[in-house]
Amino acid sequence: MLQEEDLLEEEQEENPISEELQSTVRLAIEDAADFTDSTLSPIRAESAEYYDGEPLGNEQEGRSTAQTMDVRDCVQAVLPSLIRIFCGSEKVVQYAPRGPEDVATAEQATDFVNYVLQNEQDESYIGILYAAFKDALVKGSGFLKYTWEENERVETEDLDGLTDDALAALNSEQGVEIMRLETSVSNGESLHSVTLKRRIVDGRVAVAAVPPEEMLVSRGARNFNCDLVAHRKYCTVSELVEMGYDYEEMLTYVSDENLEFVNQEARQRLYSMEDETDYDDDESRRRVLYVEAYMQIGDESGISELRRICTVGEKYDILANNPADDVPFCHFCPDPEPHTFWGLSLADLLKDVQRIKSSVLRASLDSLSLSTHPRVAYVEGQASLEDLLSNQVGQVIRMRTPGAVQPFNIPYVGKEAFPMLQYMDEIRENRTGISKAAAGLSPDQLQSSTLQAVTQTISEAQQRIELIARLFAESGMKRLYKGLLKLITTYQDQEKVVRLRNEFVPMDPQQWDPNMDVVTNVAIGAGGNQERLALLGQISQIQERLMQQLGPDNPIVSAQNYYNTLVSTLELGGIKDVQRYFSDPSQYEAPPQQAPEPDVNQQLIQVQMQEIQSNIQKKMAELELEREKMIRDDDRLRDKNEADVVLKAAELEARFGAQVDTAAIKAAADRDREMVKALAQQAQGPVNGQG
Repeated sequence: MLQEEDLLEEEQEENPISEELQSTVRLAIEDAADFTDSTLSPIRAESAEYYDGEPLGNEQEGRSTAQTMDVRDCVQAVLPSLIRIFCGSEKVVQYAPRGPEDVATAEQATDFVNYVLQNEQDESYIGILYAAFKDALVKGSGFLKYTWEENERVETEDLDGLTDDALAALNSEQGVEIMRLETSVSNGESLHSVTLKRRIVDGRVAVAAVPPEEMLVSRGARNFNCDLVAHRKYCTVSELVEMGYDYEEMLTYVSDENLEFVNQEARQRLYSMEDETDYDDDESRRRVLYVEAYMQIGDESGISELRRICTVGEKYDILANNPADDVPFCHFCPDPEPHTFWGLSLADLLKDVQRIKSSVLRASLDSLSLSTHPRVAYVEGQASLEDLLSNQVGQVIRMRTPGAVQPFNIPYVGKEAFPMLQYMDEIRENRTGISKAAAGLSPDQLQSSTLQAVTQTISEAQQRIELIARLFAESGMKRLYKGLLKLITTYQDQEKVVRLRNEFVPMDPQQWDPNMDVVTNVAIGAGGNQERLALLGQISQIQERLMQQLGPDNPIVSAQNYYNTLVSTLELGGIKDVQRYFSDPSQYEAPPQQAPEPDVNQQLIQVQMQEIQSNIQKKMAELELEREKMIRDDDRLRDKNEADVVLKAAELEARFGAQVDTAAIKAAADRDREMVKALAQQAQGPVNGQG
């Protein structure tokens, strides 16, 4: 890989390789390889033989060699359901936000990772999962490896009519090399024609299924957090050079051996060395044993650290030693054993069943053959042996004396074996839960049983498959999605535009939280698609009724809730592009409201009302002025009267010497004025609009 090539020399300088480390790594790899090749590989190879229907080894010449295919039948019954679960339209694995601010990014990360898995792999996503799941069901272990790959490609391009500024920009662009330059002058301006070579580096996530015989895990491992996890394979010299290693040095590690010499599984999968193409003339095609190991190595302080160590050759010479933050593998096992890394496969549960059924079937067929083709006895020399050996129908047998040929009629007793075959089928169903019902037969088609009994049988079979699916999801798929998120947020340093639901959406992984939780959604035990579609139909009816009764803006059912129900219904029907049929209300933007066109009559009435209101306000202002004038006149009159009273009182006292009570006169005058004012206000009331 290009990334490894750029950092290889720097890492070697920073992480010197000591003899102690070399010895530790060699011993760990050799012990794990011995455990894999001597203990695990023979068992897994035998399981593969049962799956392929290879001879059992107890065949007899002249007898039936037929055998049943219980292992294959069971695996083939489970695989379609698992592929439907993990490759269907629903999101089986999702990222969960850790806070309200992560809701949008979690949904984006889920969509982006699913897009990467389904659109950016060398092999189809279904093919990758199918290989890992089949290895797990047959051999007990399926492995996936996820890495970040940076590939370099070179493109050649011809450009004409470039100005000086454009040419300078090309010269300054990184990764661009100008191979040809021609300059011409047009209208006093220099124009350039160039042929350039552009070096483009693309990075992507790569996911691939790893054959179980290539995986090495330490003998006492319980999970990936163990002493050693390694990927062992034979690479060509050319492949190692592409990784950044020296060509001449790799030639010194070339080996004539192969994995099939020591591993029984590899002998099943690879071609025989006798039939292999000879690459002696092309040294770049010669093969070298390459091991990419992840080990917990202690430092000077005694604290172990995860290291990525790459070795080559039969002595496992270390070429690279650098820190690692993750073990990029995930493991699938249908029946894990507690407290150990390895578990059982479906083949382990059915080997004895297939062997016993094959023996019973062979005996039944042998009995049928003896009853339909009985043996005969003949008197030597009294019958034609040539006629006896002929199988032609109606063939005449020539005899010199009557009774020289006598058939041995053997009755057919094979029917006695049928109950035993049925009994072994029951054992197989009890062990695996897989029956004819698991093949997808409708309860209505099985007329020999009641609908409730058959539905219960189907449910039990689905629960077994669901258990396997949950184990795969919680162990392998969850680890895969966590590892992919870490890779993408670490190495995807540029915004990327992807097509989701017929829309081009920009994604910026640098804004995502690499430690988001991963949740799985595997629930086929709640019923098949038909039952779930029926349930969704009932939910949609309840939602519609509530929205009609309570209105669209009610606290129970929103437009988004109803849209989610419709989306789930379409997804169960196998339709992924739901945007063709329904629009997401969360992305709906209401158009700006436009004011209604004014009515002429309403405008006329409004103008008249404004005119009347203006007249009323004007009249009220005039009345207010008159009232203030009357008050002012009344005050002047009162002052004048008071002055006259005082003057008259003084004149009377001076002329006649009589004492005049001016206070009583003022009080009487005030009462008269208040009475007059009250009468005036009563008279003005209707004018002010109060009457």
